[in-house]
Amino acid sequence: MIIGVPKEIKISENRVGLTEAGGRQLVAEGHKLYVEKDAGLGSRISNEAYEEAGAELLPTIADVYAKSDMIVKVKEPLPDEYDLMKENQILYTYLHLAAEPKLTKVLCERKVKAVAYETIQKDNGSLPLLIPMSEVAGRMATQVGAFYLQKDKGGKGILLGGVTGVKRGRVVVIGGGIVGTNAAQMAVGLGADVTVVDVNRDRLEYLDHMFGGRVHTIYSNTQNIEEQVAAADLVVGAVLLAGAKAPTLVSKDMISSMSEGSVVVDVAVDQGGCIETCKPTSHTNPTFEVDGVIHYCVPNMPGVVARTSTYALTNATFRYASMLAEMGVEDAVAKDPCLRKGLNVYGGYVCYEPVARDLGMEFKPYNPA
Repeated sequence: MIIGVPKEIKISENRVGLTEAGGRQLVAEGHKLYVEKDAGLGSRISNEAYEEAGAELLPTIADVYAKSDMIVKVKEPLPDEYDLMKENQILYTYLHLAAEPKLTKVLCERKVKAVAYETIQKDNGSLPLLIPMSEVAGRMATQVGAFYLQKDKGGKGILLGGVTGVKRGRVVVIGGGIVGTNAAQMAVGLGADVTVVDVNRDRLEYLDHMFGGRVHTIYSNTQNIEEQVAAADLVVGAVLLAGAKAPTLVSKDMISSMSEGSVVVDVAVDQGGCIETCKPTSHTNPTFEVDGVIHYCVPNMPGVVARTSTYALTNATFRYASMLAEMGVEDAVAKDPCLRKGLNVYGGYVCYEPVARDLGMEFKPYNPA
């Protein structure tokens, strides 16, 4: 297999789809590897490191797409990459297609074989390729929220942990999955008053035991969310439905009930967001205000802690990259049903039902015959 690793072009996206160690392993397995020049610099992986691993450097992203049978990336292709993709090319990356109708249409038109990191799913329901970045994003959410609560950043001037004799800041986490758990863990570590809201009672029970009573656990319904959001200094949106658009759980009216200078961080923004007032921002212009409440809604939060994120991500993605390179899509998904769930577009059609449903597009189940 001829494998290509382009440089990410999303704003402030410094991760790279393959490390030098992963590249060395793929070359050892008999594959040809092309890496765009400077693709790894944002993660402190030099061009020389890739060359020493056996990769060949190419000068442009167009060269990488043109010469490769399989593209390994981090983030979804942007419009400048649409014309570079070709029929039967394997695309292996985060896609989040439920929030990307234009990209989905292009993938279908060009008959790309698109495998999404975020929908590869184990039998127990876990999402192994989403977990490492969910851990990073969850921890960053609290860190970022604490930063924007500073008065000089437009916040209300709250120190989340408080000090002796002064009330602690209130953090409300909507969703108790991997993102929410890591956000709560960071908030507890800072000494905040933390509440986690979730619809899964078993998950709430787990969090009660995990945190030893250091967080409040509240069952998710409209009234409870309204009450918690109104009293919060920081709200973290951490809701995920695998491969589908995130449900809107925090309404504009709820945001309006928050005090001026409060902060919301919607980690679900790459799946459409779970906060009604959310809209995607970027690392260069990360925030906006609605009714005096600061919104941080950057889809690629882990991109600015790229060294940590790249190695954490590729530790999880490499196994399937190796399978796809060795067997091709058809044989790889036949062998591994977890990988089969990652196949989102094949043969010109959406073959992952939640994406087709959310985008109102035709769903055609994958059928290699």
